[in-house]
Amino acid sequence: MSALTQTASPAISDSIAGTPLAGRHVLMIVENLPLPFDRRVWQEARTLVAAGSRVSIICPKGKGFEASFEHIEGVDIYRHPLPLEASGALGFALEYGAALLWETWLAWRIFLKRRFDVIHGCNPPDLIFLVALPFKLFGVKFLFDHHDINPELYEAKFGKRGPFWKLMVWLERLTFRSADVSIATNESYRAIAVERGKMDPAKVHVVRSGPDLSRLTQVPPAPRWKNGRAHMVGYVGVMGTQEGIDLLIEAIDLIVHQLGRTDIQFVLVGGGPSLAALKQLAEDKQVSPFVTFTGRAPDAVLFEVLSTMDLGVNPDRVNAMNDKSTMNKVMEYMVFSKPMVQFDVTEGRYSAQGASLYAAPNDPADMANKILQLLDKPEQAEAMGKMGAERLRNQLDWSHQITPLLDAYQQILSD
Repeated sequence: MSALTQTASPAISDSIAGTPLAGRHVLMIVENLPLPFDRRVWQEARTLVAAGSRVSIICPKGKGFEASFEHIEGVDIYRHPLPLEASGALGFALEYGAALLWETWLAWRIFLKRRFDVIHGCNPPDLIFLVALPFKLFGVKFLFDHHDINPELYEAKFGKRGPFWKLMVWLERLTFRSADVSIATNESYRAIAVERGKMDPAKVHVVRSGPDLSRLTQVPPAPRWKNGRAHMVGYVGVMGTQEGIDLLIEAIDLIVHQLGRTDIQFVLVGGGPSLAALKQLAEDKQVSPFVTFTGRAPDAVLFEVLSTMDLGVNPDRVNAMNDKSTMNKVMEYMVFSKPMVQFDVTEGRYSAQGASLYAAPNDPADMANKILQLLDKPEQAEAMGKMGAERLRNQLDWSHQITPLLDAYQQILSD
């Protein structure tokens, strides 16, 4: 029986006992993804609704989410356009400036229609406190949902510190100072809130990005994804510079051309700014027949790939950003009882523990060897997959995040 079919009930029920947030109104602000596409925020919103709160969300439009307003599963979603996808300093300034204007206008429009009690701001960027500050004059609380550590992201992306890095540290500090309560995705982020953000430890709550098992579906394996080969390795996530897909392609090159293994198909699910360049890299390395890029895919494709693959891979580069961040793909592999190989990062190891083998930092050769080790030891791989699924059900899925989320809300509303 799979980890999914063992789940007896949805992680988020229609109503949480006692409806502790009855009569409250929460405004959530998200800039980088449309809703309900942002899985973490959508689970938070559905939980707040189940607890009795009215929930409104401001977010950008995106492919498949073009409507300016929708009411979905009890949540009011207000979407705004953005002028462009940011690239370079000027591009980011235009995007963030436009987003702040839309967020401010829509927030006042919603507030005048029906007063809200809390603004729940989700970074990136660390600018949403600017929208929240005027509303604090009316008694509205600001809860900061810390999704990304932007100074570390900048340093990892550009390999340096400088004026922009200092600006990000300053904006992060102002965000924490403005927040009445904050929530962190893991203990590493909590430490940043306390140490760098100078927040009271009692007001920083860890709410992990655990998956909602009721929304993930085990399906029969689809052999066509293996492209006639004996084994399949899967990747699910963004195709960007920090995700280390280029290191994975180097590992595939070693597996195929140096180690002579032509019995493995790699299926990479996801879109992103580096997708075209990664396809070209696979061509240049002469491994494209062994690599399937699906691009951004619907859930049906995602579930097929996760159900069919023998193991998952997480090639995120070891750097200050990835070391401290919890990655959704690790959790998704665990949901589907799949073992994995990843580079050795702090939060990746915390999440997966014995469900993963850990390659030396940013070493494609060691990653290649670890992949082959798992494929060639199916009994070990199966035991690791079961271990990960059990850990997820018992400690990490969204059902275990509901209480700390509601604790944060009860604290902020009681101050």
